[in-house]
Amino acid sequence: QVQLAESGGGLVQAGGSLRLSCAATGRTFSNYPMAWFRQAPGKEREFVAGISRSALWPYYADSVKGRFTISRANAENTAYLQMNSLKTEDTAVYYCAASSLPISTDGAKYDYWGQGTEVTVSS
Repeated sequence: QVQLAESGGGLVQAGGSLRLSCAATGRTFSNYPMAWFRQAPGKEREFVAGISRSALWPYYADSVKGRFTISRANAENTAYLQMNSLKTEDTAVYYCAASSLPISTDGAKYDYWGQGTEVTVSS
């Protein structure tokens, strides 16, 4: 089992930045590719970014490419999502997830999920 806990959400103005953290406990964090998903009110959950176990292969949704950066610190059992140039359409609950499979945009491929952290971007 892997337990995930997100933090760092909040209210920010459009154009601002936030850094989300995902702290992992349980099994060896470095064994799992990690990803961030988000779900806006009334919308389906969507993939935001993913990173391989070694952190060599980040992957981004087109909607966040160039604005968001995913990273991980295996020694700290933590994954991060740096979000810059935030837009109102980035408003959502953000979830981190861990997978025993390679990075996928399909949330069904992920084994473990955090409880989510809310991000609100005001205009």
